[in-house]
Amino acid sequence: MDYRSLGRSGLVVSPLCLGTMNFGPRTNEQESHAILDAALEMGINFVDTANGYGEHAGQTEEIVGRWIAGGGSRRERTVLATKLHHPMTEWPNDRGLSARNIRRACDASLLRLQTDYIDLYQMHHIDRSTPWEEIWEAMSVLRQQGKILYVGSSNFAGWHLATAQGVASELGLLGLVSEQSLYNLLSRWVELEVLPAAEHFGIGIVPWSPVAGGLLAGVLAKQRENVAGRGSANEAGIARHREQLQAYEVLCAELGEWPADVALAWLLTRPAVTAPIIGPRTCDQLQGAVRALEVTLERPTLERLDELFPAPFPHGGKPAPEAYAW
Repeated sequence: MDYRSLGRSGLVVSPLCLGTMNFGPRTNEQESHAILDAALEMGINFVDTANGYGEHAGQTEEIVGRWIAGGGSRRERTVLATKLHHPMTEWPNDRGLSARNIRRACDASLLRLQTDYIDLYQMHHIDRSTPWEEIWEAMSVLRQQGKILYVGSSNFAGWHLATAQGVASELGLLGLVSEQSLYNLLSRWVELEVLPAAEHFGIGIVPWSPVAGGLLAGVLAKQRENVAGRGSANEAGIARHREQLQAYEVLCAELGEWPADVALAWLLTRPAVTAPIIGPRTCDQLQGAVRALEVTLERPTLERLDELFPAPFPHGGKPAPEAYAW
């Protein structure tokens, strides 16, 4: 396993992150634990969850927590990441990034996860009503208490990353070490400003939805074989991108690789990317995803992928400010 540093931090993680969003709603607890065991055996040490995941708030953390409680050095070998922001109850203070919610949400996650510390505590979304000074003070207290080790973000814009790092620097804090962003061949908007900001500040990008909800996983071939997809959302995506997807699947066939593996391998070539999040529902799907680490994409293939899925900016796909200036 080719481990990587998470951004500029000293934390070392696997090049694939095991996402747990399916644990509970789509994958039962027994299979979820089997996936976690198999991932750790393969060398995947990076596990991501969130307090809002599950059929009820906290369910997925509870499933992961019972796995951790099984022992066998699971906690010691795992880089455990979770998130906060989403409403956990109907009460107005049980959401967002206020100092109150940061403290209470962290304590609740620790209980559900059955651990005394979280390696990477992530803000699931920006909180426009809470000042950064308050956020960083609350996170700093958690670090001083040993409850969290690093702080990350998710779904931030480039200027959010810059603002967060600026305030952290003024306070003498480490700041963000990671950012989870929607990023795949079909969704390249983060290349405009988020990726350049992450590179500049040493923030590791952890892409979510790397195969675009299954669209980049050979969806047309599966459709021909009458393999069930993800319903109306998939159908709409297929209709919108059919020509691109057809050409993509032909290219992958020429390479002799599964489309999903090519999509993951492409992300691993991108600047600032540390580890795409994979969300297997079964152990077989986990085994398939790991194949992506063996895929090497040569320059002609990367250029062809850029032709098929161009960055959606003018002036040759350059990032800001060239994208809207010169």
